[in-house]
Order: sequence, then structure tokens, then C-alpha cells
Amino acid sequence: MKVVLLAGGRGTRISEESQTRPKPMIEIGGKPIIWHIMKEYSCYGFHEFIICAGYKQHMIKEWFDNYFLHNNDVTFDFTNGRKDKNFHGKQCEPWKVTIVDTGLDTMTGGRIKRVQHYIGNEPFMMTYGDGVCDVDIASLLKFHQDHGRIATLTAVLLEQQKGILDVAEDNSVKHFREKKRADGLLVNAGYMVLNPEVFDYIKDDNEVFEKGPLEELADKGELMSYQHKGFWQCMDNQREKNLLEKYWNSGAAPWKKWED
Repeated sequence: MKVVLLAGGRGTRISEESQTRPKPMIEIGGKPIIWHIMKEYSCYGFHEFIICAGYKQHMIKEWFDNYFLHNNDVTFDFTNGRKDKNFHGKQCEPWKVTIVDTGLDTMTGGRIKRVQHYIGNEPFMMTYGDGVCDVDIASLLKFHQDHGRIATLTAVLLEQQKGILDVAEDNSVKHFREKKRADGLLVNAGYMVLNPEVFDYIKDDNEVFEKGPLEELADKGELMSYQHKGFWQCMDNQREKNLLEKYWNSGAAPWKKWED
């Protein structure tokens, strides 16, 4: 089963980093966050990826083009008047990666629609290229296959960050209490499984996947949620980037299920 990664946006909310590179190429522990996401899927046996690129898409292509070179020792031999390369070691993931320029300003739904011919008439997985999660992908897939609907998204509980206020019309605080986990809201964390019928719900490049298509699927009872109670963290700003870096440097990053 193929895994589609959305990696084409401008990442304006983390412009300190995204001015010079695509958001999915921002590094956590010396590796782009998109690498971390791919390693998650690879742990469950999913090794074929389609990356929906856009903003500074050439940088994603160049990084993967040089991936084998940068992760192995190499001898360059110029003695015969040409450049011969001899790699020492075979340190590389068993990945097949297709990188597609889906346009600079294409919306999320349009990016998915543009890679339809690379996916074919088969179910596929899809997530965003800027967040990591320790969801059990095998269980997610089984959940999707068992319910038989068109789409499944992973839902996580976004905890309330502030105290809870009960405010009267005159703006006086009638009641105050500290936040509880139950005060949070379930949000879409990505990590979706989609049947090919989903393409019928996407019209063109201007389609925001999270609005028209997902709303229509929900209205028709074709959208299910797999509730994940573990770790999930997106990287929308510098604070969240630093948080992920802190997790990684601790040696106990929750999303890291692979061996070094």
C-alpha cells in the first residue's frame, strides 16, 4: 500500500525556518521531519511513498537524490580521467519514493488529486508532512478495512491549555477551575486511510481536502475516526519545533519505534 505525504505548503507560521527550505525538510535531530514520518510507516512494512511537493520542491528532490551518498562512506576515483564512485556499506532504507511537483499554490485536496495516477485504483494512506505520532498503523489499517467506509482519519484529543471560566453577562467570573483532559477536543491528526473513491470528491486544485471532501464524506456517513490516545505533535511554529527537538535529544522520542 502506498503512502501519500502532503509536503507542498509554504509553512508561513514557521517562517523562521521555511524561508530557506520546505517545512517538511525542517530538521529534528539532524534529519528532516518527513524522514521521521517515513521511518514510522516503514516500521510497519510500508515502504512506498508519494510526496506531494510544491514550495521549494527541488530541495526535497535533491535531498533524496543525495540520500545514499550522504549516509555511506564513498571513494571518488579520478585516476582514469573520470569520476568513479565506490560506496562502502549499504546503509539505506528500502524505500521507493516518488516526488511530484503538485504546484505552488495548490490546495491540499488538489495535491491529492494530482497524484491519483501514481496511486491507481487501490486504497492508500495519507498524512501531513509536518507532524509525528506513535499511532499503531497496523491497527489503524485493520480498523479501516473492518468498517468498509471510504475514509478513516486518526483523531487525537487536543488538551485544553487554559483554565476554564464561567463568565456572566457583566463579565464577572462566576466560576473558575483548572483544565482537565476531558475539556479537550478531538482533532484530525492525519494518518488517514483512503479508498480510491475519495478522488470522486475532489474537484480541482482549489479544493481544500479538509473542507469540501471530508465534510461531504462525513455527511454521507463515509468518514470514520480512529481514536488515538497516545502521542501526536504537529510542527506549526518554532516552539513546537523546539519541543520535538527536546523529545528527540532526550533519547526517548515517543514516535521513534525503529532501531538505529
